[in-house]
Amino acid sequence: MGWLSLLALAVALAMDAFAVAIVTGLTLKPMTRRHVFRLSFHFGLFQALMPLIGWTAGSAVQQYISDYDHWLAFGLLAFVGGRMIASAVHPEAEERRASSDPTSGWDLVLLSVATSIDALAVGLSLALIGSPILIPALVIGVVASAFTLTGMALGRQIGILWGRRVEIAGGFILLAIGFRILWEHM
Repeated sequence: MGWLSLLALAVALAMDAFAVAIVTGLTLKPMTRRHVFRLSFHFGLFQALMPLIGWTAGSAVQQYISDYDHWLAFGLLAFVGGRMIASAVHPEAEERRASSDPTSGWDLVLLSVATSIDALAVGLSLALIGSPILIPALVIGVVASAFTLTGMALGRQIGILWGRRVEIAGGFILLAIGFRILWEHM
C-alpha cells in the first residue's frame, strides 16, 4: 500500500472520530486540556489497536464479526447519542450534564470502540491481502488523534455560539453516524 493510499485510508477511518470529537467539544463545559488529551489519546490508541487486532485475527474471525460489527457500532453510538439527547431535553439534566464527562469511564470506552470498529475490518482486509500492519496502524492512530484534537476545538467554538441546541443536534449526529454504518452494511 502506497503512502497516499494509506493516508486516504487513515483520513476515512478518522471521520467518525472527528464527528464524535465535535459533539464532545460541544457538550463539555468547561473543556480542559485533560479532556482533549484523554479523548484524542484514546481515539488514536483504539484506531491503531483495532487494525492490529483485526490483522492478527485474520480471516478466521472475519465471518463471525462481519455479520454484526455494524450492529455493534450502531448500538454503542445510539446509546451514547440517546443519553446526550435525554440529558439536554429533560429539565433536571443540568445537574447530570455538569457531572457527565464523555472523556472518562464507560462513555470513553464505548465511544472509542464505536469509532474504531471499521478499523478492525480494515485490519482483517490487510491480513487477507498480505499487507504489513505496523506502519498502517501507526498512521491510522496518529491521524485519528489529530482529527480528534481538531474536532474538539471546532466543537467547542460551535458550542460557545449555539449552546444547548447544538448538544441535542450532537446526539442526533451520533445516531445518524450509527444509522449510516447500518445503511452501508445492508
